[in-house]
Amino acid sequence: MPRLMAFDYGTKRIGIAVTDPLQIIATGLETVHPKDVIDYVKKYLLAEPVERFVVGEPKQMDGTESQSAQHVRGFVTLLKKNFPAIPVDMADERFTSKMASAAMLAGGLKKSDRKNKALVDTVSAVIILQTYMETRKF
Repeated sequence: MPRLMAFDYGTKRIGIAVTDPLQIIATGLETVHPKDVIDYVKKYLLAEPVERFVVGEPKQMDGTESQSAQHVRGFVTLLKKNFPAIPVDMADERFTSKMASAAMLAGGLKKSDRKNKALVDTVSAVIILQTYMETRKF
């Protein structure tokens, strides 16, 4: 079974996570610079099949788009252009950074590791993907 791949998009870093082949567990892969993400995904797809992309959708507390939504839309367009056979779903990403920091704290990571923004972005991508898997309908 192909994997799912999730992205926590940011203008400086993109956290990436994938599922296992049975789509049960989400695991952090990497944090890459936005200019490198398409090449990274192309290389990954040479080794592993991916059936769907999941991109974190930035929203305000009231459900409206946040300021970064336009950047995320551009990223989704880029994914669709480069990988037209792979569908893209959006998933609410509100609170994922706070949840990632809390998970890292609960996991016993040192304060210096918890301040590592790249690690926070990767863990956020895992949370986006895990939440997506829990809420999707089969």
